Amino acid sequence: MALRSKKSTVNSVSGQVIGLVSGSATAVGESTFSGATGGIENNGFQPPTHGDELPEPGSKPTPPRAGKDQKIYESDIQYTVDEVPPWYTTLLLGVQHFLLMFSGVIAIPLILAGPLCVHTPEALTQLIGTIFFVSGMVTLLQSTFGVRLPIVQGGTFGFLLPTFAILDVRGPCIPFDSANATATEEMEAAEFWQGRMRDIQGAIILASMVQVLLGCTGAIGLLLRFIGPLTIAPTIGLIGITLFGVAEIHMSTQWGIGFLTFGLITVFSQLLDRVQIPLPGGKSFPIFTLFPIIISIIIAWMVCGIMTALDVFPDDPDAYGYQARTDIKLDALRRSPWVIIPYPGQWGLPTVTLAGFLGMTAAVIASMIESVGDYYACARLSGTAPPPAHAINRGIFIEGIGCIMAGFWGTANGTTSYSENIGAIGLTKVGSRAVIQACAVLLMLVGLFGKLNALFSMIPEPVIGGVLAVTFGMVGAVGFSNLQFVNMNSSRNLFILGVSLFLGIAVPHYVINTEDAINTRNDQLNQILTVLLETNMFVGGATGMILDNIIRGTPEERGLIKWIEATQDQVSADDDEDIRYSPVYNLPFIMGYLRRWEWTKYVPISPTFRGFRLKEWRRNPTNV
Repeated sequence: MALRSKKSTVNSVSGQVIGLVSGSATAVGESTFSGATGGIENNGFQPPTHGDELPEPGSKPTPPRAGKDQKIYESDIQYTVDEVPPWYTTLLLGVQHFLLMFSGVIAIPLILAGPLCVHTPEALTQLIGTIFFVSGMVTLLQSTFGVRLPIVQGGTFGFLLPTFAILDVRGPCIPFDSANATATEEMEAAEFWQGRMRDIQGAIILASMVQVLLGCTGAIGLLLRFIGPLTIAPTIGLIGITLFGVAEIHMSTQWGIGFLTFGLITVFSQLLDRVQIPLPGGKSFPIFTLFPIIISIIIAWMVCGIMTALDVFPDDPDAYGYQARTDIKLDALRRSPWVIIPYPGQWGLPTVTLAGFLGMTAAVIASMIESVGDYYACARLSGTAPPPAHAINRGIFIEGIGCIMAGFWGTANGTTSYSENIGAIGLTKVGSRAVIQACAVLLMLVGLFGKLNALFSMIPEPVIGGVLAVTFGMVGAVGFSNLQFVNMNSSRNLFILGVSLFLGIAVPHYVINTEDAINTRNDQLNQILTVLLETNMFVGGATGMILDNIIRGTPEERGLIKWIEATQDQVSADDDEDIRYSPVYNLPFIMGYLRRWEWTKYVPISPTFRGFRLKEWRRNPTNV
């Protein structure tokens, strides 16, 4: 029986290199059990608890099922991926996740309304409802049939740059006076902005087909063989670091309310996390562990309401503190329709241009890199095994399908995984898939009911900023915790990490703030390179991956040995294959058929996919 520190198991983010290289995901899931036993590894056998009987002497212990009987990597996780909390808990946690992503989703149509030349509040309401409805559908697809982790999908700012470029080609908006416009002028204005929308739709649909192809063929999985801790750390870490500006913009509208929200979340999630509310029958409920964010939002929102009633905050829209008022969007609540019905083709038949397609393809590639990092972070915080190759392939495939759906419905945007919701899992210790599915249903309902949409939009800006400050920090910390596997006394590794972080911050900063920073004398190529080089995660992660693979270093120095040990020690190659694969990533309803059909092991998105095995390397990973 080998003893290992609890931390080494808790922080096992990206799984074992063997699973990444071969696609076999060997020894993930049911293979490593130390979190729930205080760090003691015992060859797959967990010491008996709650009155369990010891096995007969000499008998072979049976490993428990991952994600159901055992909480992998996280000893204090409340609900693992496959576990379902009580319905009321699931609903409240779903609302909590919804509140986290709400501002990010609603900001996209508000930003695009001007460049699209959306001319009436009714059209904007329809656009907002559409993006919420599609986000809910894609989230439900991703969590149920995609990567099957508690991943929330929604609109992404990464698609804005190529969108603006496409709209610039169409020229400026036509003059329109809504107060004095005739019926003919209203029809012309509607056709004008919907024509601009159709260009965006066509570009998104065609570019997303590339993502679907990369996912369903397993091509994205081939990239994973080159990924190690020194790639994952800067990729995920830069997500948290570079998103600080988003949180700062919201918090700076009223720093006092922003820090109040930040402080409340800190107190509830870290200081009162063990306080439980007594219930009838001698039971107790960990309210502060499960709902630190939603409780903090309610309290801070109430404080804003009281201070608004007392006229503490100014009523000048340009004054500091105005965005903390709770009455600035009451008119939107009154004017919003009760029911919105989004449907495919509501703006007309999408149109396609080559420049739009190439620009959107760059945005899709950057989104895929970010999503792969999010999958590892989500699995880590959810207390489950790292995603095997087939799960990542399927996740990218479904995300591509989601972007195509967004194109047909007409959101003027694609979809990607939301890092802030992954950070919330680390705070609440709830990684249940059912919670995210509840959030998905709520997203669709908000998309259908305009009054709900308007109600949630009334959350004050600094309150949202305080929440994002905590969750983005959690995401960054998860990324850098991968460095535990790496020898950080090595000048090689320090060089790779330092250069990756520097370039991941400096290059995008330069490209964003320098006019014509990319000038290849080809507009399409300029657009592609600009989108990629403005993405911090892409620049930092690509730098780390390239340097880690071309600079000489031993497997132990690179962190590969400890990475393998974290997940491979428990199961030998002769054990039953079902034990070597985490059931968390199995597809619902059809696993029996997939196991019987031999040909499915060659399908990259099937849970039975075995990938590309490098058998010699697998037997002796020190010979790298």
